[in-house]
Amino acid sequence: MKIKTLLTAIALIIIPCLIQAQETVPLYPEGHVPFAKANAELPKLTVYLPEKPLPGGKAVIVCSGGSYVGRANNVEGIPACKKLTEAGITAFLLDYRVPRTDMMESKEWVPLTDAQRAIQYVRENAGKYKIDPKQLGIMGFSAGGHLVSTVGTHFNVTKLENPHKTNLRPDFLVLIYPVISFADSLTHQTSRERLIGPDITPEKIAYFSNELQVTDDTPPTYITHGIDDAGVKVANSLYFAAALKQHHIPVQLFLYAKGAHGYGVFDKEAQTQWIDDCINWIIKDRWKQR
Repeated sequence: MKIKTLLTAIALIIIPCLIQAQETVPLYPEGHVPFAKANAELPKLTVYLPEKPLPGGKAVIVCSGGSYVGRANNVEGIPACKKLTEAGITAFLLDYRVPRTDMMESKEWVPLTDAQRAIQYVRENAGKYKIDPKQLGIMGFSAGGHLVSTVGTHFNVTKLENPHKTNLRPDFLVLIYPVISFADSLTHQTSRERLIGPDITPEKIAYFSNELQVTDDTPPTYITHGIDDAGVKVANSLYFAAALKQHHIPVQLFLYAKGAHGYGVFDKEAQTQWIDDCINWIIKDRWKQR
């Protein structure tokens, strides 16, 4: 009995670890990393496969925030990927490169190029991961939300080599307390400075203020934000939602009365969590409903 009990205990430890073991994929396996200087950081995708995938093959690429200085994967990206896979949705955690002049040229284009490459890779390998390339969304927190809203409004412009002409438009966006605007009155200063500084021109501000870049082709969007967010003003989300409405794009806005910046997938001040509502929005195809 003692041996049996011991083996059971070991299995309970090992099996979840095996389930959570994930594949890590370099974004540019051919070795050519756009804009990279010598000894540059190499971007990657970590694949989270659900134990019980839902029918239909839905998938989400996840981008953590971090003011374009780092990536808060432990607080944002990894917990989000785990929640998605628990619901049967395949998740891909994107370690995009944060803008650094010592590691790259044209730094304002690098995060967008990495995110577009992630979409390209996932769609071109949809069969491998048993997903539907036409049901691929992208999720972003804070500055990662700025990146995702840029992906959703600038998909027709790319610096990426795309010989197969793979569609770089995500099917839906999920934005969590996102930086949207680079306008003086709305922006998160560190994120703006890191991406387009120090030469911050009116043209660059307008181009990367994504509430100004919404069109009829911008993907359906789920947005959550805390009204009392002191880090990134909730007006970022409100302006983007308003722009989407003006273009008749489906948008779901989930606001917290108390939601301090950086709550990740769980707002301890709230009874109802955005992640559960968002997963239902994805699974039930509410993003397709106009």
